[in-house]
Formats: sequence, C-alpha cells, structure tokens
Amino acid sequence: MQSVMIDLIISLDGYAAADGWPGLWGVESPEYLDWLGAQDTDYTVLLGAKTYRLMSDFAAQMPDDPGFVQMAEMPKVVFSSTLDEPLSWANSVLVREDPVAWVREQKESGPRPMRTLGSLSVCRSLLVAGLVDRFRVVVFPFITGARGQERIFDGYPDIGLELVESKTFDKGMQLLEYVPTVLDGPPAGGLGSMPESQPDGGR
Repeated sequence: MQSVMIDLIISLDGYAAADGWPGLWGVESPEYLDWLGAQDTDYTVLLGAKTYRLMSDFAAQMPDDPGFVQMAEMPKVVFSSTLDEPLSWANSVLVREDPVAWVREQKESGPRPMRTLGSLSVCRSLLVAGLVDRFRVVVFPFITGARGQERIFDGYPDIGLELVESKTFDKGMQLLEYVPTVLDGPPAGGLGSMPESQPDGGR
C-alpha cells in the first residue's frame, strides 16, 4: 500500500499566495531551502493543470536552478482535461482520469508513494475521499488578509489532525505534519463536557 501526502505552504491566515507578494512571501531561509533539498525524492508528484503551467514555466526560465533540476528528474502526474500531450516538462504524464480514482488505484498497486505540489482542488478532492495519509503545511509568518489569494481550506470537510512532526525554521516558518482523519461531525465532548469554572480559577 502506497501513501499520499498533501504538501502545502501557506500564510498564517490560510492563503496560498498574495497579490504583489513574491514567491515564498519573499522569505530567504537557507535552513528551509536546505531542508527542501534533503527531502526524499522517490515519490510521484501530483499536480493540477494550473500548478503544472506555473511550475513548468518557472522550470523553463530557470533550467539550472537546483530545485527545478531535481523536480525535472522526478515522475510527475498532471490531472487535466484541458492540457494536450506531449507535456513539455520532463517526466510529466497527463492523466485525464478523475484524480480520486487514479490515486486510489495507485495506492493499491502503484510503484511509489505520492505527494501533491500546490494544486488545491486536487488536494481537496483527495482529502474528501479519505485518501490522504499525511497532511503537511509550512506556515509562513504573515497575515495577507488584504492581498491574499486562493484560500486553501475553503470547501474542506471537517478534519481531525494528529500532530506527528513539527519544526521551526530560521526565519520563523513553522512546519506542521499531521495524520488527517475526515470527521462525520464535531468530536464528542467539547466545552459542554468541561467542568464548571470556579471563581478563583480552580486554584
């Protein structure tokens, strides 16, 4: 059985990007970049058409960038009904099949684990279907309420998250990795099950 990880970078208020802000919100963190470069590359990258267009354009503009050289060598699956073959980015395969059906089959018999890259609608579909084993975000220390674009969590179901790893990078970004569980409703208990407060705070 292969695993699926959703891998996102977000602002503190849950946006994927912000109008007029540079990539990675302008943060230059050698520690974060070193961590990225040290990640296991033996997995299949899952992308939607919008993310593929953006990333493949960047790769064409910066062919010698170490990160894009690494990405070019990795197998990439692009879910799209609008793109045409052949895809220009090396090792990219076009899949017109529904992402949920394709990923479900690959989890059962595929050759390697899978991770998303951006592609918010693909991530949302996989989460709703209960196919995600790990949910990882790197939270950048900005609130971009005035210019934020692409709210990541809109349309998500209720999800419980079990924290399994965390790390703080040198520029204040926070890595949070969870095991997600799609919930049928609010968890049992809550404020109604807490003991009554006492005037002195319970001391």
